[in-house]
Amino acid sequence: MEVTFQPSHAVLCHKQSRSASTSSLLPPFTYKGLSIGCSPCRWPILANLSKFACRSVLCIQRKHGGISWCNIDAKEDFGRPNYDIRLHTQHRLSRYAVGRSGLTEAGTTGADYPLPEVNTVSKFRGMGFYAITSFNAIYLFLLMLVAHPFVLLLDRYRRKAHMFIAKVWATVTVTPFVKIKFEGLENLPPPDAPAVYVSNHQSFLDIYVLLTIGRPFKFISKTSIFLYPIVGWAMFLMGVIPLKRMDSKSQLECLKRCIDLIKKGASVFFFPEGTRSKDGKLGSFKKGAFSIAAKTKVPVVPITLIGTGKIMPPGREAILNTGSVKVVIHKPIQGNDAEVLCSESRNIIADALNRQG
Repeated sequence: MEVTFQPSHAVLCHKQSRSASTSSLLPPFTYKGLSIGCSPCRWPILANLSKFACRSVLCIQRKHGGISWCNIDAKEDFGRPNYDIRLHTQHRLSRYAVGRSGLTEAGTTGADYPLPEVNTVSKFRGMGFYAITSFNAIYLFLLMLVAHPFVLLLDRYRRKAHMFIAKVWATVTVTPFVKIKFEGLENLPPPDAPAVYVSNHQSFLDIYVLLTIGRPFKFISKTSIFLYPIVGWAMFLMGVIPLKRMDSKSQLECLKRCIDLIKKGASVFFFPEGTRSKDGKLGSFKKGAFSIAAKTKVPVVPITLIGTGKIMPPGREAILNTGSVKVVIHKPIQGNDAEVLCSESRNIIADALNRQG
């Protein structure tokens, strides 16, 4: 039987105790084994879920295999301090194993993968990483600032000198902590040839890794990042393209600017998923990058990043786990159909991720 429900998240609760009987359930009705409603003693035990829980939860009892809806206001009840303690006291509840389901979340392809346990070494590595990147950013930004007038005069659109400085910054920052292995460097177009580069997106570390390739492409970034001292200013000097994600006018201006840069010999870089993957799996691709490639008749260069999400997981940018990163540069593809380019690029990157297991 197919069950459809609307909330964007559900909290699945597996009851570990078998001592309770089904007599305590108070369902308003039952349909093909699916009980709608449950008593308060079946409510999941989880405090402070107001940011994540929806207004309904599913309670799954191990002994009887039944599924029931708890029609409660999760935002109100889960937000109460020490709510779990009071429920244990009042109803003598046993513990629940709680898991998050992202089945109805738009754009996701699976459940969250278990992240490596944070340890002291990872924390110290993270502090060292940011200490090195901050120190290097200061003097390299000053060098970029001095060179900027000459860059505008001699290489206004590609800005290869600025990209070389950014490559040095990224390489010096990443090399002490992460080993990067490149595959398919021969597939890169010549530095002066315009192209649209696309890649999967797993981590904040992706930017550093991509800068080490050394190609003068323009990233697209949120406008808020430009306000960051040093880093945001350097992005402005490099010609990074600003974008307001929820602003259709900003998106249109971004596409127009990308087309204009390509016509003048520059390259652009897109993360077609639009955001970092939370579970390491490849999300759906937006067609913006491929529409630009089809319209300007330049090649699309798919790039697969492997391992960055485990080293610096999304949402945990303060740590840096041990590990290595693999960068696979695939052969350029070209065509006039944005839909075909989008599908083919995604399949190429997905195959590379699947081969790595």
